Amino acid sequence: MADRDPLQFFLDKSNPNAWKAVIRLSRAVGDDARAAGLSDQLIELVNLRVSQMNGCAYCLDLHTRYAVDAGISAQRLGSLAAWWEAENLYTAQERAALLLAQEVTNVDDIESVQAAQLIAYGQLTEEQYSAVQWIAMAMNLTNRISILSHHPVRPNKDSREALGEQP
Repeated sequence: MADRDPLQFFLDKSNPNAWKAVIRLSRAVGDDARAAGLSDQLIELVNLRVSQMNGCAYCLDLHTRYAVDAGISAQRLGSLAAWWEAENLYTAQERAALLLAQEVTNVDDIESVQAAQLIAYGQLTEEQYSAVQWIAMAMNLTNRISILSHHPVRPNKDSREALGEQP
């Protein structure tokens, strides 16, 4: 029987070799996506949308920083949760990737998955089509590890100030 609080148990730290393999997978997926011609902005939009769907605050925090570094505007970041309502803020390639990533994440309706695959295949090269699905699958895996580990989101300086805390 475990002698630790399971809600204070970091799954990634409990098996460092498996976690290192997940990190290597995530890096390989990103490298392959870039080699296929996908931009860092598109990669981060997919990472963020998958993390939104899974409700992973830690990954949302991390990938929002990466998205800002990649040059994604505040307007595009703020509209991402309803990207289909603001389609003029996203390219056809980004919309196809976001639709595909959503269906990879929410795979309970195979007809919707297949429809998304057909749409995406028309907007992406084969390498990009593959890469988007791998990005979404890898992000789903890291989301689950962070959620099950209860990884905390630590407020940055701006958030601490907004909360009325001292820096």
